[in-house]
Amino acid sequence: MRILGIDPGYATVGFGILDYDGREFSVVNFGAITTTPDSPFAERLMTIHRDMCDVIDLYKPDALSMEKLFFNTNHTTAIDVAQARGVIMLAAVQKSVSVNEYTPLQVKSSVVGYGRAEKRQIQEMVRTILRLKEVPKPDDAADALALAIAHGHYASSAAYAEYSKHSYSSGDYQKYRRGKDGTR
Repeated sequence: MRILGIDPGYATVGFGILDYDGREFSVVNFGAITTTPDSPFAERLMTIHRDMCDVIDLYKPDALSMEKLFFNTNHTTAIDVAQARGVIMLAAVQKSVSVNEYTPLQVKSSVVGYGRAEKRQIQEMVRTILRLKEVPKPDDAADALALAIAHGHYASSAAYAEYSKHSYSSGDYQKYRRGKDGTR
């Protein structure tokens, strides 16, 4: 299974692509999509969508894994990140890639084994699990790889069958596009 992990943002979107055979992960690539702060916000969203479509077209993932959004003290930032998440989800669904969301607790538990793990612990476990010499940079890419690892672990577990009932299906988008009778 090829998994695209995403750490969403509107200035930097971290991505990490892993292949997972049910036992071992192998790194395909990782990096970041960036936007310029002086660009209008709508253009930044367009850049994220376009570049995400390019990443999906290039690496052809089977699944996308993204952290569920939670509101912190800065609601304006959270709303902007939510909009970036929306265009990322749109790109995935348009390309028939399933979208799977995980809470920070789920990611930490899956990667480190402890739901209250610190960022540095998670990054070090990502390095160890993926047999890398150094912690991936930028931090957004390391976070995206953690999300891909979490999805691999969940997808290979019995619990995933229950969880997957709550993920977004690309088939649902295709039904919407065709209409109930198979026409658009």
